[in-house]
Amino acid sequence: MTAAILYCGAEPLGNRAGRGMSATSGLTILVLGLVVFIANHLFVTVRGARAAALARLGKPLYHTLFGLMSLVGLALIVWGFADYRATGWVQVWTPPAFMRHVTLGLMLIASILIAAYLIPSRIKARTRYPLIAAVKVWAFAHLLANGDLGGIVLFGSLLAWAVYAYVTAKRRTDVTPPVAPKGVANDVAVLVAGIAIYLALGFWFHPYVIGLQVFTR
Repeated sequence: MTAAILYCGAEPLGNRAGRGMSATSGLTILVLGLVVFIANHLFVTVRGARAAALARLGKPLYHTLFGLMSLVGLALIVWGFADYRATGWVQVWTPPAFMRHVTLGLMLIASILIAAYLIPSRIKARTRYPLIAAVKVWAFAHLLANGDLGGIVLFGSLLAWAVYAYVTAKRRTDVTPPVAPKGVANDVAVLVAGIAIYLALGFWFHPYVIGLQVFTR
């Protein structure tokens, strides 16, 4: 899921001349995907309705349907944003050059939070929901660096959802919070893994999947 969302992180290199489709088509698909993805995840925050669905459908079917809806939403987001980037880019404002450095710094934090989601640590115990926090930081970082209409819609929507999801998750009483292991070994492992994720995103994912150099331009 994270990789699919990260795919939408930047404008590709190359000439945009000769676009065959209007911005409306790609943006419409993008918005549809965001509605499906966010609505699916907002349902999780309605604990009474979620509990009723679990009781009626059973955990296997519920989680299968949830996963399928998430995949459908992500597929529409990636398809719509890719179509928009290729054929209908609409520049709303141009971020100042220093925003790139702010984005790079924030992405290091997001990468560490992703690692904290995977590895039990005091960082995970402190944030409680590190993956949602990572999405917040990732969306905010890319919102700062992308001044086009599609980027504003995509990253602004996901940022709003992540903020809401984080606030509601912290208020939940039906989830056992993560417990921090003793010592600092896991915290060091989180930092090392986070830096590795950060470097992989910067030196491999962005240049070869998205087509944008982030460290050398």
